[in-house]
Amino acid sequence: MALINTIREKSGWAVGTVAIGMLLFIVGGDLIGGKNKLFGGNENVVGEVAGQKIELNDFNAALEQAKQGFIQQQGRQPDEQAMGYLRDQAWNQTIYKIAFQKEFDKLGLTVSEDELTDMVQGKNIHPSIRQAFTDQQTGQFDRSKIIQYLQGLDKLPPDAQAAWLNFEANLGPERAGQKYNNLIKLSTYVTTAEAKRFDEDQNTKASLRYLFIPYFSISDSAVKVTDDQLQAYLDKNKSRYKVEDGRSIEYVTVPVVASKEDSAAVRQNVAQLAVQFASAPNDSLFVKLNSDQPYNGAYLSPADMPEKLRQQLPLTVGKVYGPYAENGTTSLFKVTGQKAGTAYAARASHILIKPEGTTPEADAAAKAKATEVLNKIKGGADFAAMARQYGTDGTVSTGGDLGWFQQGRMVPEFEKAIFGASATGLLPAPVKTSFGYHIIKITAPKTNQTYQLAAVQKKIEPSDATRDAAYAKAQELKGQITDLESLRKVVAKDKTLQKQEARGLGRGDQAVNNLQGAREVVRWAYGTGGKTTKVGDVSEVFDVNDQYVVAVLTGERSKGVADVAGLKPELTAAVRNEEKAKQIMAKLNGKNGTLEQLAAGYGAAAQVKTADGVVLGTGAIPGLGTEPLAVGKAFGLKPGQKSAPIQGEQGVLIVEPVSVQKPTTPTDIAAVRKQLTTQRTGRADGLIYEAVKTNANVKDERNKFF
Repeated sequence: MALINTIREKSGWAVGTVAIGMLLFIVGGDLIGGKNKLFGGNENVVGEVAGQKIELNDFNAALEQAKQGFIQQQGRQPDEQAMGYLRDQAWNQTIYKIAFQKEFDKLGLTVSEDELTDMVQGKNIHPSIRQAFTDQQTGQFDRSKIIQYLQGLDKLPPDAQAAWLNFEANLGPERAGQKYNNLIKLSTYVTTAEAKRFDEDQNTKASLRYLFIPYFSISDSAVKVTDDQLQAYLDKNKSRYKVEDGRSIEYVTVPVVASKEDSAAVRQNVAQLAVQFASAPNDSLFVKLNSDQPYNGAYLSPADMPEKLRQQLPLTVGKVYGPYAENGTTSLFKVTGQKAGTAYAARASHILIKPEGTTPEADAAAKAKATEVLNKIKGGADFAAMARQYGTDGTVSTGGDLGWFQQGRMVPEFEKAIFGASATGLLPAPVKTSFGYHIIKITAPKTNQTYQLAAVQKKIEPSDATRDAAYAKAQELKGQITDLESLRKVVAKDKTLQKQEARGLGRGDQAVNNLQGAREVVRWAYGTGGKTTKVGDVSEVFDVNDQYVVAVLTGERSKGVADVAGLKPELTAAVRNEEKAKQIMAKLNGKNGTLEQLAAGYGAAAQVKTADGVVLGTGAIPGLGTEPLAVGKAFGLKPGQKSAPIQGEQGVLIVEPVSVQKPTTPTDIAAVRKQLTTQRTGRADGLIYEAVKTNANVKDERNKFF
């Protein structure tokens, strides 16, 4: 209560109360805790930060404060996914407060009573206080209301008092953290030379020619990689492969899927509802009582309707359509109204012919190709077959079908052609847009008719009997699986099962691959309840959403540098590319001539290409991708000068700059310096936190409890 007493002594204001939710003030809980208990050992310790043990009770208190803040803001209890987030939030705040306090102590950073008072009622009001005591109508901040609130704090409910005291306790550490970060951030400096170099790297562009031989031109089977090579590569690149604790598992799932009997029961129920729906006097009430989804009285164009309903167009008011089964849901639709909408909708198919460049010649070639294909269709060729053969966009697999769409969803030239037509059929000429030339077939004429639909939707869900059967099967599998080998044998024998693998599961992970809410599986992998899980151990049957899971622990990894076994596929690919590069470069070294002559001498895998607008600062070659070493080499050569063979990211390159264009407009270097300084200081908070966290040697053992 020290701050309140100080304010009371200095203010002399009358006592008054303000009805305000002080939980808005919470910026963090009393998370330090960490008092060394005389008894209890490590069984109640959730981790360690900078040598200080974090007791379970202290962490739970921090977590409860975070939970109450969530409830206050969201108006609901957190679900398990949200609780996982809140545990991480409380843990990170714990790390921050303990680890940073030790840094504050080393530097002698403190926050005085005068500073704290100033943050509450002085010239530098804390942002949370300013927001809470700003009139929502006038937008004016009223400092006197703060004094009134604090003078009457002891008359407020206990939870309001506790909220303020918690907020007050965190003002000092928060201000100390700001001071600490500012000491580092304000030391950020960008020299004029750095700014000039950065500006030059971003605005100088080069045109270049290059010889490229991709690594995939050499078969993987032709390059043998040994474990010694993998270890040597890992030793050379340790900084790239630092890891946290990790666990790897192989697992099998038994999904809980609705059976034929479950589907039949839903269909029978919906069929009965269809009869009642047709004569229901109040459609919205009928939907409310019988549907899994709420009533929506919006008017829909054909573009926004389910496909099976669109097939019935035009629809009749008062008629019930369905049932239709789609994506695990059976639906009935009753048309309750119709009217003309504000926009037209239509359905069409197209075949897009893209130019193979930006030159007039490329455009003319694309137009000629589109005309040729169009004439084939006019001559009797099947439109869908032509689309699959000649189309160049995502509609190829559907025979060019675009489905229904409303005006305003396509490019103007395309829409003008379609919505300008009055009937179905093939348009007489290709239509040009920014994408290329389109051969268009209108499959449903434009209409602005919209319909109001009442929908009864029933999700097909597994019954209790189905769930029981799936659980029984999972338990049977559990009885057959005694180790990793037996799990693999069981899966090989039963073709309805699929084995999956998850590598490097972190202690705090909530999911296993695409299995959401699989926290209990992760906890098991790390060991819970005082039990240590060893490699080869088989789990119990876990209920994860609509799946039962049985897992085997296949690997464990400690914090530090990853081992070869855990990274073998990734390391093998990297070392294999190094070996391929050696083979390619050996064949190129010592050869002279133009890039074309070198390519011809190497063989069909060698390609000579051009690239314009290459920027040193991006390290990428347009049309090829990120190749920083090759780009750097190119900017170090004179036009017409070839580089030696370069081991790139995707293959071996020889680069030859054609020209370099420096910026012609003078640059405001002072503005560039300011930009770079802002960028660096903007990253500082995160980098400072990570550096302090690393130095604190954090040990996270929350998985024993959560």
